[in-house]
Amino acid sequence: MSEAGSSGRVQPAHAGDPSRIGPYRIIGRLGAGGMGTVHAGVASDGMRVAVKVIHPAQAQEPEFRARFRREVELSSRVTGPYLIPLLTADANAENPWLATEYVAGPTLNQQVLAQGRLAGASLYAFAAATAQALAAVHAVGVVHRDVKPQNVILTSSGPCVLDFGIAHAADGTSVTRTGVMTGTPGWISPEQYRTGATGPAGDMFAWGALVAYAATGRTPFGTGTPDAVAFRVLSGAPDLDGVPAPLRGIVQRALAKEPGDRPQAADAAEECFELLGSQVTQVMRADRLFTRAEDMVTAVWDLPDANDPVWPQPPRRPRRPWAGMTVVAAAVVGGLIGGVVALMPGKAEGIRHRTSSAASASASAHSSTGSPQPSASAEKSAENSAAGTAASTAPKRTRAASDGSASAASWAEARSARGEGEHDVARAVLHDQDVLVQELGAGIDFGPNAVRFQASRGEVYLSYRLSSDEQETMYAETKVAGLMCRTLRDVVLRLHPELPYRTYVMVKETTGHDPEVTWDDDFLTNARCTSAADNDTGQASDAGLGWEPDEQGLGQAMIPSTDSDEIDIADRATRKIIERTNGMRTTLGTDRLLGNAELKMGFDPGNSAMYVWSDYVTWDQGQVATWADMAAGEACRALVKQRDSAGDLWPYSRYAVAERGDSGYLMIRWGTAGALADCPA
Repeated sequence: MSEAGSSGRVQPAHAGDPSRIGPYRIIGRLGAGGMGTVHAGVASDGMRVAVKVIHPAQAQEPEFRARFRREVELSSRVTGPYLIPLLTADANAENPWLATEYVAGPTLNQQVLAQGRLAGASLYAFAAATAQALAAVHAVGVVHRDVKPQNVILTSSGPCVLDFGIAHAADGTSVTRTGVMTGTPGWISPEQYRTGATGPAGDMFAWGALVAYAATGRTPFGTGTPDAVAFRVLSGAPDLDGVPAPLRGIVQRALAKEPGDRPQAADAAEECFELLGSQVTQVMRADRLFTRAEDMVTAVWDLPDANDPVWPQPPRRPRRPWAGMTVVAAAVVGGLIGGVVALMPGKAEGIRHRTSSAASASASAHSSTGSPQPSASAEKSAENSAAGTAASTAPKRTRAASDGSASAASWAEARSARGEGEHDVARAVLHDQDVLVQELGAGIDFGPNAVRFQASRGEVYLSYRLSSDEQETMYAETKVAGLMCRTLRDVVLRLHPELPYRTYVMVKETTGHDPEVTWDDDFLTNARCTSAADNDTGQASDAGLGWEPDEQGLGQAMIPSTDSDEIDIADRATRKIIERTNGMRTTLGTDRLLGNAELKMGFDPGNSAMYVWSDYVTWDQGQVATWADMAAGEACRALVKQRDSAGDLWPYSRYAVAERGDSGYLMIRWGTAGALADCPA
């Protein structure tokens, strides 16, 4: 789920959202992601609640239901001031759900970005309370698995830890179906990188990083490509400069490489409360007595009350003929705000992209009689827009087919998954898209029954909504479509070749407008899941190298690697490029030192290519070219040296340099690493 903080702002409900879940009236949404939807609800007594509904794809698995039921039962045992209590749940519902109390406040991530790091006694209170919350969770056999700044809300009375246990009930490990790590770089433990194992010790590693971040405003293993961060986590020392000396010892032990060397949460909480006690004596009257540990937290916590606007009142349902219609509950939370948290006292890519039509608001948004046709003005506008971005590698938008191709009508007639194979497809698509959304940080929302099937047409549909700004829209759609293509190739071709599907279709839903088919392609014949370059033939042009980089390959390079050689070379080469870039600041007109947040590197195994890319967007065209020449040379030399060292075991021979533009990444330089003498100077 995208980070909402807790401004209290309720998003409008989507078409198909339920009006009631259990005893709660639903008045809108708080967020959504790849595994479920968080609805804003109101109890009969007016209490505000967050109601999380699990996606139907997971709900139909007996194993998932059993695990969900167990997590609910375990979570219901834990209550306390630093955990959000589980109010009620229904693991036997058609779409299982749970409800927790709603709390107001910014996340730690929002607080640090807006106001800066925590300091003084509030920092000690934060460390003690979050450790105690994890101790309460671990005591009943639950593991959080995703401790990070976005999952801690800073309420007016102290921190609350979110999203544990139940949020991961559908995924017992941290490794995806294809072996890609799904946690958040910087908060993943060394053993999780090595084996995918999660446990209380992994939570404590992330807790150590969390406290360091709260104290310094920096992640202790830096930023940059996931590969580079993973390399530092596995073999580097954490950067704890700025962590107060009394706290540094416990944080350093929590960040030990071996899980057995880390403290348990209860021991860490006890030590932090002792440190907090010494801080309290410095800011409070010496004769003040505290009967509970949490009283000390409240006494020194100096964050103001959160801005918490009044929620809309639940609408009164009119008595209409359709009042008894069956409503399909929306699913999906990439970060379910998990159950209970308590203080324990005492201790892309290119594919054919269709043109956007100027759709009008219509009651036939889900009509099965036909698809909305783009207006001539909209088509002309789209063509002019595409012509104006010919330099970009993003695919040109083409007119929607009128010959029986996929349409809003065929999407409306499609059905949910049936059978083991289709359920595998739906789960894989939603899981992979959720990982992508978290990586992009984009405003992408997958609606009710987001994955649908048309067996007779051989089509798999994915519906989505966009809330990002216009400049980022095409880039986000490109990434989503490319990943959809690759996921289907993987699952259908490798796991379920008996399925009749060969085409994937992307459908954009917009409030007040007709649904719009934006992408469709044959994922079987499009072997690399790429689009044609911007030319009239629809075939990718050949620059004489037999290979050209694209955003699909760059997207693969952005996925964290778990290969030690790839991690090592990416870290060393990126350091060299950063060093040389900062040495060229006068030439490049750069007014500050750049680092891993702006300059990154990764690998595309499918095309044996190494990508270098820049997210620093203030260079002019000449400066970009100058930087790209340097980066291409460093990348080429790194590949040649690694091949000379590893021989045929090193699979990468191509390199590419990209720069982020307004509508995506532009490929600036690329080539094949033959000999050192052939590399750009």
